Amino acid sequence: MIGHDTTWLPEALKLLRDELPNIHVVISTQNSPQLAAALLHGGIDVAFLRREDGSDDLDFLPLAEELFEVFLPSDHSLAAKNAIDVQELVGETFISVSGTALSISGKQPALRRTIDRYLKDNGIEIRPSHEVDNLGGVMSLIVSTRGIALLPLYAKTFLPDSVTTRPLQGIGPKIDLSVGYRKANPSPILRLFLSRVDEFATKVSR
Repeated sequence: MIGHDTTWLPEALKLLRDELPNIHVVISTQNSPQLAAALLHGGIDVAFLRREDGSDDLDFLPLAEELFEVFLPSDHSLAAKNAIDVQELVGETFISVSGTALSISGKQPALRRTIDRYLKDNGIEIRPSHEVDNLGGVMSLIVSTRGIALLPLYAKTFLPDSVTTRPLQGIGPKIDLSVGYRKANPSPILRLFLSRVDEFATKVSR
């Protein structure tokens, strides 16, 4: 999944190459709904993605729950705070992930739904000023519009010097990261990888 190229992927590749040194791996970097569709149609064997973006024909092994933080310009007035109350987001230029990259279920991406649900649960109605389908674009817009965004912590991979993050006050949203695969996929390499997921997840989360 976009953004996890430098988090979970390196250890996954190491695991496979330690066991199968001659293996040929093709990497596809896409958003979670696109990966779910590729799994379903046999285009890929395994993916890091959001469970909510899948379907009943896919199986998932949970890896982690990712916390969200506020991403904002380093010199923004809210950046002076140790933590930001979600109510303080009202009136700010709000940048969100695209709601048009539909999952297999026809719903918006799980990431967008998690953000929208969190705002609604806190009685906040914010219409995004901009919607972007990739994290690099979100960072660019934070810089150019002096806007803010709610994103999982892994998005710090894309953090330029002019953008910083602050935690949310209270209980913030979380989103899952899972290993997804097609139930009917008979690949022995897939089965080997799945048998080592717990060990692999422990190493990465240290």
